[in-house]
Amino acid sequence: MATVMNMPTRTQQHRALGLSTLAFTLCFAVWTIFSIIGIRIAEDLGLSDTQLGLLMATPILTGSISRLFLGIWTDRYGGRWVLGILMLTTATCVYLLTYATTYLLLLVGALGVGLAGGAFIVGVAYTAAWFEPARQGTALGIFGAGNVGSAVTNFGAPFLLVAFGWETTAQIYASVLAVMGIVFMLLAKEDPISADRKKGEQQRSFMEQMEPLRDLRVWRFALYYFFVFGAFVALALWLPHYLIGVYGLDITTAGMIAALYTIPASLFRILGGWMSDRFGARRVMYWTFIASVICTFLLSYPPTNYVVHGIDSEIRFTLEMSLPVFIVLIFTLGFFMSLGKAAVYKHIPVYYPLHVGAVGGVVGMIGGLGGFILPLTFGVLNDVTGIWQSCFMLMFIIAAAALIWMHYAIRSAERVEWAANKEQTDLPELASPHLFYPLNRQSDQLKDTKSPLR
Repeated sequence: MATVMNMPTRTQQHRALGLSTLAFTLCFAVWTIFSIIGIRIAEDLGLSDTQLGLLMATPILTGSISRLFLGIWTDRYGGRWVLGILMLTTATCVYLLTYATTYLLLLVGALGVGLAGGAFIVGVAYTAAWFEPARQGTALGIFGAGNVGSAVTNFGAPFLLVAFGWETTAQIYASVLAVMGIVFMLLAKEDPISADRKKGEQQRSFMEQMEPLRDLRVWRFALYYFFVFGAFVALALWLPHYLIGVYGLDITTAGMIAALYTIPASLFRILGGWMSDRFGARRVMYWTFIASVICTFLLSYPPTNYVVHGIDSEIRFTLEMSLPVFIVLIFTLGFFMSLGKAAVYKHIPVYYPLHVGAVGGVVGMIGGLGGFILPLTFGVLNDVTGIWQSCFMLMFIIAAAALIWMHYAIRSAERVEWAANKEQTDLPELASPHLFYPLNRQSDQLKDTKSPLR
């Protein structure tokens, strides 16, 4: 028989949310540290854009893959200890990074730095445990705003880099993260359902947990997150380098402008959650992809000289994007990607209420892998095409593909609804209940058989 758990007080909830959000913010700042120090390392070692892209992307790979086992450990040992130890381990790796003298050693060190990205899944599990279901969405939205840690790096790291060099900058980051790890373990409390997670209901087998992954819809959601989160991380890493190369800015100015993209792309995630509740996640995803297609199309247009052969003479003009227009477009792109990040995770508990962890973990991992693959691809495209705007060309293709696939899937579902003369407007994608995953249908059928109206 299930035990009745006393609901934590608001003070306890706010304490847990504040500590976990601060810890995640610092972890995210460390996770994206190569967006700044990588530029100086590339200058010192004479790295190509492909090599720089790989160095920036390597921590994202570790942070994405580590989410799989960190989530399991959090269920077993509790978020307080897993997150605290994770921060101490990552801080050690960041500090040791400063002793690397070759590109290969830097890549090895970057794998350790990437553990910071695994803090997301640990913090989600820890934070959710403190809140009742009616408030979990808002709490997790606030926690997810810890993505603003990339803006902390873009704002602060350039000043440290100019003043002290990249080695000292990394050591300062390591020290701050280590202190936060100790503070978290001392001040954070064991979450109220940790004991229930350890001794509660019988655990499902790994294959049962992974069963929903046979559903194509899961991989469609993963493509959404590959763009809205993976591309966000990729641009957070790549923008300072892009701004220096295209507009000739110094590293401090480039970092501050890049923060204008990363700040809204982090903080407006809370607004995206509210809008998904208010207007529907499907509608928010449409807004996200349509706006992203427009922005990336405009951003992908390289400076071009035109010659019009007139009747009497040639008319020459140049089409080139100015820095103020670029800033407006990148700010707009970040805003809509932020809304999309919240909307993607709004879908998952509706379609897969019995497998939120498995499906959410895979979607998050694929999104994180986008943050690994895209910076590397940006560097390769630069070296192959010689066009800076090629990174936005790639993003345009991904956003357009996601929009087309989403629209096709929704129209297919609506045709089934029209045939049944029934529309379920309260669901994220307006899909009929019988299109849901089989386990969810069984749950709904069980409820129906108990209903006195049937």
